[in-house]
Amino acid sequence: MAHGPDDAKSTGSADEADLLRFGYQETMERRTSRFASFAVAFAFVSIATGIFTTYGSTLRSSGPVGIWTWPIVVVGQLAVALVFGTLAARIPVTGYVYQWTSRLAHPGLGWILGWLSFTFLAIAAVAVDYTVASTVLPALLGYGETAGNAWAVTAGMLFLQALLVAYSTKWSERVNNTAVIAELVGMGALVVLLLVVGAFRSDLSAGNLFSTGSVPAEDYFGFGGLTHTGPWVLGFLLGAFTIVGFESACNLAEETRDPETVVPRAMWKAVVASGVLGFLFLLAVTMAAGDPVAPASATPVADVIQRVLGSVAGNLLLSLVAVSIFACGLVIMMTGVRLIWAMSRDERFPGWRAWRKVDASTGTPRNATFFLLIVTEAILAVFANQTDALLNLSSAGTLLPAIIYTAVVVLYLVRRRRLPAGHGFSLGRFETPVAVVALVWLAFELSIFRDSSFAEPWIYVCVMTAGGALYLGWLLWRRGLHGLAMPDMHSIDAGFKAGPDNRDGGTA
Repeated sequence: MAHGPDDAKSTGSADEADLLRFGYQETMERRTSRFASFAVAFAFVSIATGIFTTYGSTLRSSGPVGIWTWPIVVVGQLAVALVFGTLAARIPVTGYVYQWTSRLAHPGLGWILGWLSFTFLAIAAVAVDYTVASTVLPALLGYGETAGNAWAVTAGMLFLQALLVAYSTKWSERVNNTAVIAELVGMGALVVLLLVVGAFRSDLSAGNLFSTGSVPAEDYFGFGGLTHTGPWVLGFLLGAFTIVGFESACNLAEETRDPETVVPRAMWKAVVASGVLGFLFLLAVTMAAGDPVAPASATPVADVIQRVLGSVAGNLLLSLVAVSIFACGLVIMMTGVRLIWAMSRDERFPGWRAWRKVDASTGTPRNATFFLLIVTEAILAVFANQTDALLNLSSAGTLLPAIIYTAVVVLYLVRRRRLPAGHGFSLGRFETPVAVVALVWLAFELSIFRDSSFAEPWIYVCVMTAGGALYLGWLLWRRGLHGLAMPDMHSIDAGFKAGPDNRDGGTA
């Protein structure tokens, strides 16, 4: 059925009324469509980014057979996305984790999780751009794979992404939408071409899919010990690093039309699409990888593509991958800026007076964008000279969301019976089983990080948490507990008294 201007106007009025019930005036323009919301979630997940970042380390730690952990991760993260969907349908406000936990548990806990989300987004932006600078562009442009080159290229990409986010949400979304289409087409083409050309040239080996490569087969499937993790278990980090960030769609809730319906569906569809396409790509790359025992290069995926498809076709497809990874960093930057702005709107973020402003000419939180740019450049300066910078960045970018997701799912299980019924998305009788699956998966994922090789990511988490705790303590000292109360905190249910039957659109 076609929708005319009156339908759009009534939907916009209903969205604005919902936001008022949570204590906020409409500030951002609601321009994000269904596809744009999906594109934001899909771009953050970005299978191109995740696989190009971690495939080499997976070969070294788990061998080719480690890719079979991917479907398990997809099921676990899909369960998390569904839980997040139920919360997004109930509290469709920018700030996602910060808003949800502040209103459902305590503003202090919400602040800590909001701060951890900020630290995750800041380091994830660096990790993503460092990926394209160190694993894709060297093969595409032919420059040396040195720490200095990766640093310079990453710094430039962060600056370009910040300019887009600061000056035009419209163009940021257009770039991202185009990049997502390119990623879907490009990754699909890569799968088909690698399989067809590889089979024609007899370059495919199904045996690779079940080889441990250079990893010893003894105790391969063991869980590990107190301070070390078994080889196959480490393979779960391939999917765990990649299938994250789907919740980015929640952080554009106040810019999305009918967010209670659109955002939850954008998240689970992004996980499913990424999971299926990503696994097909892993199968194709692994079968075409050649000798499974040979040491993995710094750019194994790019090497396979160029060897099998040749330089011309390989470079064309690598260019599409580079665009996809750039879009992933762009979406992370956009998501982080919205979180800073949301916390600053509530006078909670350090320097909030400057970051809560929305520029009248661009309609964007421009100050918050340049602040995040400075933070990401500082993180890059700390990590970039390390020989294992990409591993540490990706590990921290996997650990932080696992902690955040676990806290939110636990809170959901504890408080779900006190939540109002969602009118845009609901799990119905599957609510408890899905949440339990999510919690079991997250507990297992966190157990992987007991390995001593993840000491530096834990240090980063602890340092950032301690810094946040100090600022929270200062806020409590200055304002007291009452000073952290959320707008319209007294009644979440009041926002839903109208019910689905009294809203335009209803439950889709």
